[in-house]
Amino acid sequence: MKVIILAGGLGTRISEETMNKPKPMVQIAGKPIIWHLMSTFAVQGYDEFVIAAGYKGEVIYDWANNLKTNWKIEVVDTGLDTQTGGRIKKCMDLNPGERVFATYGDGLGNVNLKELLLFHEMNKLLATVTAVRPPARFGVIQSVNGVVEHFGEKSQSDSGWINGGFFVLESKVSELVFADNEPFETGAIPRMVTNRQLSAYHHNGFWQPMDTLREKLELEKFALLEQPPWMKIR
Repeated sequence: MKVIILAGGLGTRISEETMNKPKPMVQIAGKPIIWHLMSTFAVQGYDEFVIAAGYKGEVIYDWANNLKTNWKIEVVDTGLDTQTGGRIKKCMDLNPGERVFATYGDGLGNVNLKELLLFHEMNKLLATVTAVRPPARFGVIQSVNGVVEHFGEKSQSDSGWINGGFFVLESKVSELVFADNEPFETGAIPRMVTNRQLSAYHHNGFWQPMDTLREKLELEKFALLEQPPWMKIR
């Protein structure tokens, strides 16, 4: 199975790092975050990648062209203004009739891909999304009659479930994207929900995006461990 990685956005929320490179090329402990992401797929046997490039796509192309691995990498220019739905469709249409993985190029997680795929096959729907709990960002305050009794970090388990990427998509999903400028999250996904064609695989392990400089620094600390948490596949 091929792995589509969305890597064409502007990365405006971490603009201090993305003036001269796309967000997936932001370095985490000396390696682009996209390399860490691709490693989580490759270690589980999935090493054929289609990178959906856009903004500063030449940076990704040059990096991939000089990367010394056995991975099979195709960098596709999906357009500067194309949205996530359009990028996925363009990559899927290059491989018609194939089931694919697809994910965002700026988030890491130790998702067990074989379990995800088995879950998808059991449900027999057009697509499966990996549901994750968002990382805690704010302290939580518990008080009684105005007196604080607890002040501390909010637990991930206290939050709801959100879209963590790590999709499995059947080939017909491409037909549900109607335009290049259509986000996958507000176009094809709601259409599948309406038709009861989207399942959710709940991942309780590690997952963290890189939306802010703070999150980048947190990921860098993890990357320095002997085995980063996104490589601890359960």
